[in-house]
Amino acid sequence: MTEALILPEDPFHRRLHRIAPGGLTSETAQTSGMHRQAAISGASVHSSRLWMGQTTVAPATVSADHHHGASETAIYVVSGSPSFVFLDVEGDEPRETRIDARPGDFIYVPPFVPHREENPDPDEEAVVVIARSTQEAIVVNLPALRWEGPDARGR
Repeated sequence: MTEALILPEDPFHRRLHRIAPGGLTSETAQTSGMHRQAAISGASVHSSRLWMGQTTVAPATVSADHHHGASETAIYVVSGSPSFVFLDVEGDEPRETRIDARPGDFIYVPPFVPHREENPDPDEEAVVVIARSTQEAIVVNLPALRWEGPDARGR
């Protein structure tokens, strides 16, 4: 049975939380070739609108094309050379665009944007820190990078 969280009426007297590397948990959504570990979540610190964790991407791994629904996603590259691929629709013709990232880079994935993650390095894993604007691990797999939802019709 989970106890209900009772927050102090005075928000200035709540406590901070430290999650050490050994405190990360794999009890979150997983994708083949990627190992996700949750750090900041509703389960760990009673966060209500923020999820943060670490993902290790195996060498030569490519995710399926997908989007994360209404969730905003921010990614910080810790190590390795991951790539992020999306369909750029701002020109005359949509074209697949690749962002090759390095340690220290930040990537922002807006809500509903189809994309995929890749680790093209055949030998080195990539490690990224991910922050999401929702507790729900939304992953909607798609047959291609083109969004075919109701807002995309007529384009």
